[in-house]
Amino acid sequence: MTDNIWYLPGPFHRYEDDVKAIANKAGLIIIDANVTESREGEADKVPEVTLKEVASQPAVIVAGGDQSELEDLVGKLRIESDMVRGVIDGLDAGEIEKPECGELAIRLYHALDHIRTKVDELATSRDSLASENEKLRGEIESLKAGEVQEVEALKAKLEAAGVTYRANASKESLERLVAEMPKA
Repeated sequence: MTDNIWYLPGPFHRYEDDVKAIANKAGLIIIDANVTESREGEADKVPEVTLKEVASQPAVIVAGGDQSELEDLVGKLRIESDMVRGVIDGLDAGEIEKPECGELAIRLYHALDHIRTKVDELATSRDSLASENEKLRGEIESLKAGEVQEVEALKAKLEAAGVTYRANASKESLERLVAEMPKA
């Protein structure tokens, strides 16, 4: 087998060249060198590629208005950001308050409040179903206890009359045997 793997650190869009096309043309398979330590099957000769230059300065937003309009916009964005942070901080603390302003913050608050309401409804429903479940379990146990008493009474009647029966006979078969007993 020939060594035809080109181990190239990704992401591949950071290169000026189309590394996939270059690899395809050279008959190489590209594997991101950042995701594997193995260099099994590494090609001896790989193409030279160059990284794109990254601008070291922050991006500047150019608006159609004057500087004061831009400052107003940045101020509004800071307020919006602060309000959203306030909602998140309140959520972390366990209780959130409706923000005074900020469309996104208010929408976030309403969404979280809706989720809280639905969770409360689910918890109430769960508690109600758990209570009903316990009640039904109690009724089943009392019915079982009542049936055990009836079976014991049927067995006592059969024993008093000297009728034999299977030890594990069902309630229905015991009732049949009692019904077939001669009337005294």
